[in-house]
Amino acid sequence: MSVVADPIRVLVVEDSEDQSDLLRAYFEKAGCHVETETTAEAAIAAYQDWTPELAVIDLVLPGMDGWELVTRMKAEIPDCAIAVTSVLDERRYPPGTASLPKPFTRAQLLAVLKSSVPRWSAG
Repeated sequence: MSVVADPIRVLVVEDSEDQSDLLRAYFEKAGCHVETETTAEAAIAAYQDWTPELAVIDLVLPGMDGWELVTRMKAEIPDCAIAVTSVLDERRYPPGTASLPKPFTRAQLLAVLKSSVPRWSAG
């Protein structure tokens, strides 16, 4: 459980409902506030009103792909940490992002959270 009074804001951009639900469950169990979107375009609209501290982005999305979304988010909200999730080889992930290769475990997700958002700690 997160020991911060103000929950970490996490944006999950994942078109697979099962993967999105799993990410939401893991992050919520860690004490985070989670918003989920299924497309990059919906994610962009969401972060205009609600700035995440961590975004978990699937690279393979319908419409705008995850690579383009990562580039755009780095330019528009540079303080947001970004973790990439994909079945693709990690060597193909955008540079400067944390990696959460599929299939991922809760322990891997917590490690990404801890390294990406310094104010979070497992209590």
